Amino acid sequence: MNTECKPEQLEFQTLGRREVIGRFDGGRITSDGGGFLLREVDQRIGLLDRLAACFTDHRNPESIEHSVRDLVAQRVYGLALGYEDLNDHDDLRKDSTLALLVGKRDLTGERRVREQDRGNPLAASSTLNRLELGIPKSAISDR
Repeated sequence: MNTECKPEQLEFQTLGRREVIGRFDGGRITSDGGGFLLREVDQRIGLLDRLAACFTDHRNPESIEHSVRDLVAQRVYGLALGYEDLNDHDDLRKDSTLALLVGKRDLTGERRVREQDRGNPLAASSTLNRLELGIPKSAISDR
C-alpha cells in the first residue's frame, strides 16, 4: 500500500510582511511553539494591550527602546511558557521566537540602539524588574 505523505503546516498571524508558519521538517526549531497559539488568542481578544494600559510609564521617553506593551508581552509570554523567574529573561532576551511573540520586527536585535544590546531583541531582566517594581521619581523624592 503506497501512502503519499504531505507535510502539514500551521499558518499563524503575520508579523508585518513576515509569514509565521509552523512546520515539522526542521529549520529554526523551538520548543516554545505553543506560544504562537497564545499570540493568536491575544490578537483576537487584545488582553496584552489592556493589561499594558494598566501601567504608568515613568521612564525617560528619550531612553525607551521597549514599549510598556512589549515589556508586558515579554513577561506574560515568558510566564505562560514556564519561565517564571525574571532572571530567565537574561537568556530569553536573545530568543527569536519570544521576540516574534512580543511583536518585535528585529528578531535578532541587530538594529538595537546601544551597541552592547545588539544581538538581543528583547529586554533584560533588570528592565522588566523596573517595570514590575518601578515607582515615579517624585514618590522617592517626597520621602
